[in-house]
Amino acid sequence: MRITELLDRRSIALDKTPKSKQEALDMAVELMAKSGKISDIEAYRKQVYLREEESTTGVGEGIAIPHGRCDAVNAPGLAAMVIKDGVDFDSLDDQPVTLLFLIAAPNTKDNVHLEVLSKLSAMLMDEDFVDSLKNVQSVDEFMKIIDKADEERVETEYTVESGENAKKILAVTSCPTGIAHTYMAAEGLEKAAKEKGCSIKVETRGSGGAKNVLTEEEIKEADCIIVAADAKVPMDRFNGKKLIECPVSDGISKADVLISRAMSGDAPVYRATGEVQTETKKSGSFGHQIYVHLMNGVSNMLPFVVGGGILIALAFLIDGMSVDINSLTAEARASFGTITPVAALLKGIGGLAFGFMLPILSGFIAMSIGDRPALAVGFVGGAIAANGKSGFLGALLAGFIAGYIIVLLRKAFSKLPDTIEKLAPVLLYPLFGIAFIGLIMNFLVEPPVGILNTALNEGLAGMGGSSKILLGIVVAGMMAVDMGGPFNKAAYVFGTASIAAGNYDVMAAVMIGGMVPPCAIALATMLFKNKFTKAERESGPANFIMGLAFITEGAIPFAAADPLHVLPACIAGSGVAGALSMAFGCTLMAPHGGIFVFPVVGNAMMYLAALAVGTIVGTVLLGVLKKPAK
Repeated sequence: MRITELLDRRSIALDKTPKSKQEALDMAVELMAKSGKISDIEAYRKQVYLREEESTTGVGEGIAIPHGRCDAVNAPGLAAMVIKDGVDFDSLDDQPVTLLFLIAAPNTKDNVHLEVLSKLSAMLMDEDFVDSLKNVQSVDEFMKIIDKADEERVETEYTVESGENAKKILAVTSCPTGIAHTYMAAEGLEKAAKEKGCSIKVETRGSGGAKNVLTEEEIKEADCIIVAADAKVPMDRFNGKKLIECPVSDGISKADVLISRAMSGDAPVYRATGEVQTETKKSGSFGHQIYVHLMNGVSNMLPFVVGGGILIALAFLIDGMSVDINSLTAEARASFGTITPVAALLKGIGGLAFGFMLPILSGFIAMSIGDRPALAVGFVGGAIAANGKSGFLGALLAGFIAGYIIVLLRKAFSKLPDTIEKLAPVLLYPLFGIAFIGLIMNFLVEPPVGILNTALNEGLAGMGGSSKILLGIVVAGMMAVDMGGPFNKAAYVFGTASIAAGNYDVMAAVMIGGMVPPCAIALATMLFKNKFTKAERESGPANFIMGLAFITEGAIPFAAADPLHVLPACIAGSGVAGALSMAFGCTLMAPHGGIFVFPVVGNAMMYLAALAVGTIVGTVLLGVLKKPAK
C-alpha cells in the first residue's frame, strides 16, 4: 500500500491560517471528513483531542502528527495542511507548526495501514522532504513529492551496522497509540547512530505489534540500551545492563544526546525489580502523579465494585419481588437480600466480589508507585483497612504507604551484595514490606482514621433533609465539572465508598449527576438548533444513549468547543437532579449501569423524574447561555 492511497486530494489544504492549536485540529478533522472515511465526526474529533491530552503531537521542526483511532473511522486515512505562517502547537521544541498530517485509524485487526503510516513518520525526519512539502504550489505537486519519496524509500528494520570495535547500542521505542511517534523516534535514533559511527538496532512496539525484536544474544552483547517509550515495555530482559529510560519524544528531539550518553556509558544499571537504580524525574507535577497512582487503583477496583454491586442489588430486587417486607419481623428484615435461595446465592457471590474492593484499590495504588513488589504489600494494607474501622480512607493511605515503603526498601537494599540483592523481590521486599505495612496500619493508621471514617459514615447516615440535598448538589455537580476528569472521578469514588459503608443515596446522586450532561446536550441540539453547528446537531441525539447509559464523556466534545457556556448549564442541571434525588430518598446499590440498573433503584419513578427535571434545567440553560453558532 502506498501513502498516496491513504491521502485523499480533498483532504489536502495548502492555504490554511489557524490562529490556535484547537483551530488547527478542528480544520484538520474537517479536512479528514471530506474524504468520506469518518462516519461520526465528533466521535473522531474526541479521540484526536484525547490523544493530544496525553502529550503533544507537535514533534518539532515545525511538524505535527495528530491522530485518532476509533470505530468512527471507516477506513485508514490521512489529511494534510501546510500552514505558511505557522501556529503554536505546544511542540517539543516550541517551534510553530507549519506542516501537519492528521491520521485516522480504524479499530480493526487489519493493520496494513500502520506500516504505511510508520513509513510516512520516518520520511518526515528527512529535512529536504519536509522543506519540499512546505513550499509546494499545488495539491498535485504535494502528492507527487510524497509518491516519489515513497517509491525511493527502502523499508528499514532500524538496524545500523558498524565496525567491530564500534559501540553496540540497542533501543526500544513505543508511544500510547503506536502509530507515529514510535517510528519517528526509531528513525531519529538510527540517524543519530549513523552520524556518530556506532551500531544500533531499534525494536518498535507499535499498534501492529513488536517489530525488529531484540534477541537474548543481542541484549547480552549490547554496551547500552535506550528505552524511549510512553507505553509499557517488557523490561526484565534488560536486567544487569546499562539502560537509559526516557519519553518517546526524546527519541525524536534529543536522539543525538541519547546516543552520546549511551556511547559514553553514562547510564545506570537496570535491575529487574522494575526500577532503574538511580533517581529519575517523573513527568508531571506531584499532584498529577498522586492522581495517576489513585486512578490506577480505582480503574482496577471498578470491575469488582460494579460486578459485585449489581449482583447484590439484584439480590435485594428478587427478595423485594418475592416477599412483603412490611410483614417481616425485625430479625427477618436484617437478613433481607438472602431470604430466597436465588437472592442468597447472588448476594453471596456479589458480596465476595465486593469484598475485594479495598485490597484491590490499595494494591494497585502501591503497584503504580513501587511496581510489582509493592502489590502484595498494598493488598495486605487494604485488607487490614477492610477488616478494621478505617475502611476506604484507610485503604487509600495503605496503598500510598505500601508503594513508598517499597521505594525506600529498594534504596536500602541496593547496597547489598549482588547474591543477596537477587533475593530481594522474592524474600526481602515481601517480608519487610508486609511487616512494616502491618505495623503502620495497626498502630498509626487504624486508630485515627478509623475514628474519622466511623464519624463520616455516621454523619452521612444521620444527615437531615437539607444537608442531604446540599450533598446531592455537590456530588452531582462535580460529575459535570470535568466529565471524566479529577472532579468527576473524586465524586464517583466517594459514591462507591458510600456504597461500601451502606449509604446508598450518595451513589444515586452521583450517577444521576453523570447522566444529565449528555441528555441535556442531546435535547438542546434538537430544541435550539441555531445554537449548534451542523456537525453538532447530527451527533447530538446520540448523547441520549450515552447519557442514559451513564457515559458522561459523550458531552466532552460539546464542552470543549464552548466551555464557558456549556459547563455552567450542565453543572446546574446535574446539581438540580442530585438535589431532587436526595430529596426523594432515592437509593442505588449498583455503582454503574445508568438506566439499565433502574430496576434496582430505590424509588425508581421519582429518580426518573429527577433525571428529567435536571435534563430540562440543563437544556434550558444551554438555550439561554449559548450564542448562535457561526
